[in-house]
Amino acid sequence: MAANEYYNSSSRPHNNYEPSIASTNPPSYTSHLHQNPQDPRAGASTGSPFESVFDDHVYPTDSHTRPNADSLNSSQQTFAYDTRYHGAEPGDVSPVGTDDIPLRQHNKTPGYAADSTDHVYDVPEPEAGTRGPPKRGLLGFGELGMLGGEKKKTPFMVYLFSLIQIGVFIGELVKAAQLTGSPIQTQPSFNPMIGPSQQVLINMGSRFVPCMKNVDGVQNYPAPGYGWPCPNTTSNDPNNDSNKCTLSELCGFSGVPNPEWDSVNGLQQSPEPNQWFRFIIPIFMHAGIIHIGFNLLMQLTMGKEIERSIGSLRFFLVYMSAGIFGFVMGGNYAAPGISSTGASGSLFGIIAITLLDLLYSWSERRSPGRELAFILVEIIVSFALGLLPGLDNFSHIGGFIVGLCLGICVLHSPNVLRRRIGEDHFGGPSYSSVGGGITSVAFPAFYRNPVGFFKGRKPLWWVWWLVRAGCLVLVIAVFIVLLNNFYSNQNNCSWCKYLSCLPVNNWCDIGNLTITSTSTTSKRSIELFPLEQVANLYG
Repeated sequence: MAANEYYNSSSRPHNNYEPSIASTNPPSYTSHLHQNPQDPRAGASTGSPFESVFDDHVYPTDSHTRPNADSLNSSQQTFAYDTRYHGAEPGDVSPVGTDDIPLRQHNKTPGYAADSTDHVYDVPEPEAGTRGPPKRGLLGFGELGMLGGEKKKTPFMVYLFSLIQIGVFIGELVKAAQLTGSPIQTQPSFNPMIGPSQQVLINMGSRFVPCMKNVDGVQNYPAPGYGWPCPNTTSNDPNNDSNKCTLSELCGFSGVPNPEWDSVNGLQQSPEPNQWFRFIIPIFMHAGIIHIGFNLLMQLTMGKEIERSIGSLRFFLVYMSAGIFGFVMGGNYAAPGISSTGASGSLFGIIAITLLDLLYSWSERRSPGRELAFILVEIIVSFALGLLPGLDNFSHIGGFIVGLCLGICVLHSPNVLRRRIGEDHFGGPSYSSVGGGITSVAFPAFYRNPVGFFKGRKPLWWVWWLVRAGCLVLVIAVFIVLLNNFYSNQNNCSWCKYLSCLPVNNWCDIGNLTITSTSTTSKRSIELFPLEQVANLYG
């Protein structure tokens, strides 16, 4: 009775997960008894002796007789078959015919409603001979294999850095025009980078060591000392008034303490120049149109894809850390008379990230060897160009080292390692945000449960994270040592200079501070290495 009341009641609650049968009446117990007039059993009862009027039979009592296709197509009685208690007959196609959830659309017999949308759980047929979920296709040339590589989020940091660099370069041209009468240096020689003079760049914040600390050959030079080229100079004549400025006037900003010209205790002069921000500002400065053009090209292509993959915060950390570390390393080992600008160190850090991505996803690539060769050629050529006179190859080397170490810290684990340890030991499907999203199936987020984050981890997971921690500690330790050596003048590496120059034609002496004087006067002036003599493509 309860079952009959359920089917006939108008107040029956609607179930979104059952096919609707509101438009049809429940099948009669006798409406489908198709009797053959010639059958001698016609008129006889064919019901089971165990059946009663109280049984809820949605199937015809003659279980061997099936409705024809036309009757099924004209109504939705197919969906009224409830086999949850009585089981499905052979060939039954009811989507709720059993307690099993259909995983895919089976071949339907005639009478299956054409407009049925009950395929919520349908999945594509797996390929023959394969097990498990379908694998992602192999990565093509230049595609990123890291988690989040398919993301299409806006690379805010790349666009922000690019806009700042363009704005700063426009400011350089404006200031050069104000000081020298031309936005591009043409006197005393032409700057092949199509940009301002070196003095203008120093005055605007390029990395120039004499503006940052006491330098051997400056503070300890005997009195009466010498003059410095002014930001508006267009002459190499030491007697020209434009080459008789003080160090404070050349460095600009709020100025620096001028040298006291003490040949004995000059290097202990206090206060000393300390424009520390020259490790940061040069990242956003460039020597000319060609210089900024090459850097922006790499930044807006490779850099954009990297930021989309690792997220803006991680990109910011790698970009700025690589740039600052590169300028600190160059400040230790490059010639003190070289004015260094450009985002090369930062971009070398990004190149290191692409190299790590290739190694991490090696087995998922179509031609990893060809991609590795391409990246290595790019790195070797860039480092070789850094050996040209006047270029600061240490910025390139420093940025690349930091990119490798920080990349190990911020990128996802290698794919082979992830499969070996288990995906549940690692983060969710994206590294686009540090604290958001699902972090793991089996382990809670660190900021939610620090103890639970580490509890139950496999030994290989601990080994890999110790490697990551070691890389981070190594970068921090080396940075502190280099910074300390820079300010204490403890550079005892005599061969390091050959990483940034070739020992031919006195190239390794270019960039050293040179004092020039005339026979007619006792005036002396500092001769800085002219930036315009070298095509400084990488800053």
